[in-house]
Amino acid sequence: MLKPGLTVVLSSPSGTGKTTICHRLIKDYDDYQFSISATTRLPRGQEKDGVDYCFMTEAAFLKARADGKFIETAQYLDHWYGTPLDPLKRAMDKGKVILLDIDIQGGGSIKRALPDAVAIFLVPPSSAELGKRLKGRKTENLLSIKKRLSMAIEELRVWPEYDYLVVNDNLKQAVTDVHRIVCAERLKTGRLADRRYWKKSLIKLLGLNGNRR
Repeated sequence: MLKPGLTVVLSSPSGTGKTTICHRLIKDYDDYQFSISATTRLPRGQEKDGVDYCFMTEAAFLKARADGKFIETAQYLDHWYGTPLDPLKRAMDKGKVILLDIDIQGGGSIKRALPDAVAIFLVPPSSAELGKRLKGRKTENLLSIKKRLSMAIEELRVWPEYDYLVVNDNLKQAVTDVHRIVCAERLKTGRLADRRYWKKSLIKLLGLNGNRR
């Protein structure tokens, strides 16, 4: 049976593990789908165009932005990032849980554009562990790592603006915590006031006969 589609924002300082958590949720559960962001930065490591990001020139990105193709855009460390609008709408209509792996600027923009979106903030167990994870990726130089660590301290201050907080100390537990949040959100009465989510035997009982959404 179809379940309510859900937009889930996962934000965190770089290196906290939000991308890893997204991929694990998609692997372990059928309903999850990754929202592929567009960016003007170059690929890192084994990143592939159309899989990890849609890599674009700055000129192409800014044209798409002017044409209203993104639900949000933001600049981070001199590069543009944006969330394409049409794929998100299609996933929601199919009852998918669409995962948005985006920074703090983008998270705030999504919540303003989609108030029903669920915003989850991920934090590392410590600043020392965050530095260790960034160095362990081996995709950036020391200057870039230093910038990201400095920015992380500032970004951590906005966590009260999010709906939920998850500490990524243990990956398996963090994935479980995020999945439990999603399950609870999809059972909220405000998301279920549509007859297409119910068996015929319950539509009349729940008073949804006149609801043709």
